Amino acid sequence: QVQLVESGGGLVQAGGSLRISCATSRRAFSSCVMGWFRQAPGKEREFVACISWSGDSTEYSDSVKGRFTISRDNAKKTVYLQMDSLRSEDTAVYYCAGRVFPDLDGTPGGYNYWGQGTQVTVSS
Repeated sequence: QVQLVESGGGLVQAGGSLRISCATSRRAFSSCVMGWFRQAPGKEREFVACISWSGDSTEYSDSVKGRFTISRDNAKKTVYLQMDSLRSEDTAVYYCAGRVFPDLDGTPGGYNYWGQGTQVTVSS
């Protein structure tokens, strides 16, 4: 089983930036599509971004496109989410997820491994 550990969440003012990370010690990381999802209180978990195993392909939800950037470092077995121009509606628990199939997927059901989540709070 692949263990994913998120870090870097916290409190930031609207308009600010934050970078969250997801690390694993498992060798399978470099062959996995990696994704970020988020879940706000009372809402369903929603797709944020995903990245191919090579890092050459990415997808973003319309709500974060142009503000968030997903990247990965396979040597460090880490995936990142750089979040700029943060808004109050970005407040949520952010989850890292891994997918064993090579195609990008924006649905939670398409992912096999999940982290425990990290809280991001944007104050207005």
